[in-house]
Amino acid sequence: MLQYAVYSVITPEGCAAILWKDQSKVKEAAEALKLTAADLYGLGIIDRVIDEPAGGAHRNPQAMAEELRRVLYEELDYLQHFDAATLVDKRLKKYKKIGYFLEETP
Repeated sequence: MLQYAVYSVITPEGCAAILWKDQSKVKEAAEALKLTAADLYGLGIIDRVIDEPAGGAHRNPQAMAEELRRVLYEELDYLQHFDAATLVDKRLKKYKKIGYFLEETP
């Protein structure tokens, strides 16, 4: 996932409206959604955060394309060391972990 990208199934505004019925809670909703690349990496949902050029990918698409190409080749080279059954097993284990969390109790 690119460094400055975000991913979520709902906007922070929509989340705040549903959970709190209060648009002033957008910041809290955004934090709770864990939608940044760093958040998703920490949760094990994505495999890697790809650095973007200064100012973001949209400022220098050529440099971003070159970096993405480099990273893709690096990842493919790494994956070639595993047989298909191992790759499937690793992927299944990863997907089974997604959504698992522990609630903190007061």
